[in-house]
Amino acid sequence: MRTRLIVAIVAAVLATPSLSGSAVSPQAGRLPAAREGRVTVGNASLYTREVGQGPPAIVLHGGPDFDIGYLLPDLDRLADRFRLIYYDQRGRGKSADHVAPDDVTLASDVDDVDQVRQHFQLESTTLLGHSWGTVLALEYAVRHSTRVSRMILMNPAPASASDLALFKKAYTQRLGADLDRQRTIIASSAYQEGDPEAVVERYRLHFRPAFARADDFEKLMATMKTGFISQGNAGIVKARAVEDRLMRDTWNKDSYDLTPKLRNLNIPTLVIVGDHDFIPVEVAAHITSAIPNARLVTLRNCGHFGFLECPDQVRGAVDGFFRAAPAARRN
Repeated sequence: MRTRLIVAIVAAVLATPSLSGSAVSPQAGRLPAAREGRVTVGNASLYTREVGQGPPAIVLHGGPDFDIGYLLPDLDRLADRFRLIYYDQRGRGKSADHVAPDDVTLASDVDDVDQVRQHFQLESTTLLGHSWGTVLALEYAVRHSTRVSRMILMNPAPASASDLALFKKAYTQRLGADLDRQRTIIASSAYQEGDPEAVVERYRLHFRPAFARADDFEKLMATMKTGFISQGNAGIVKARAVEDRLMRDTWNKDSYDLTPKLRNLNIPTLVIVGDHDFIPVEVAAHITSAIPNARLVTLRNCGHFGFLECPDQVRGAVDGFFRAAPAARRN
């Protein structure tokens, strides 16, 4: 499989473009309106969205070529438990203006997490990552462990080249003939130029095996379509270039492997995976095994987007984790 397709396969698992949404708590009804803001970092202006109350949690979206839109409004269900601090990563979504793709590196993304933390005056914080966002959370944690109190890793993406190969093999088997159809779409001029309709057509093939139920799949696809149209051709193409740059720092390296570094982390960590996730459960298990103080929760009849597909199970796992795992102690 060509390198570009491998990158697209893994990266697209992780997120979808921007779409606004309201937050609804199952316990308390409608939550207060989200508070929007900006964090200036060099020539970048990072869009932030803060909602809820309680322990702070910086939310790291997937992609890496997308933004927070696909998490909304579903992840806001946790806003009666957390002070959720979302932001669009540099060069993506509402943080794209005045940023060239070559301005974005793994180092800049890690530094941006810290800039957001400092902006909200947090000595330490929970990191809540989904898919690619879990890789960014881990990259940050191995550099700044004293600034992370807990980690919640939802449907983690591969943290090593060997697990990337494991995912590629499983993905190829699950897509079957749809893999060739996806290649044809990716090679088309419409897709290469960022035409939203062509992009949606591709993702319908890509995400179908990521879900346990068709209605949840259709809900995500509706969100994606709205988001891609809003993002527009130029935004889609620019975000892909950002993705390519980040891949050169991570998954494109045969030697990429975070696992040895994770063994040094003393951070309570919850890893959540679905039994219908199209990233093999073994990927999540390998990350869990590498972190000394980590626990793995497998959600039944749930795919890659647990916060959307199985919100009650996610809430139960998170609440149980916070009851049982004190925040990391700092010297």
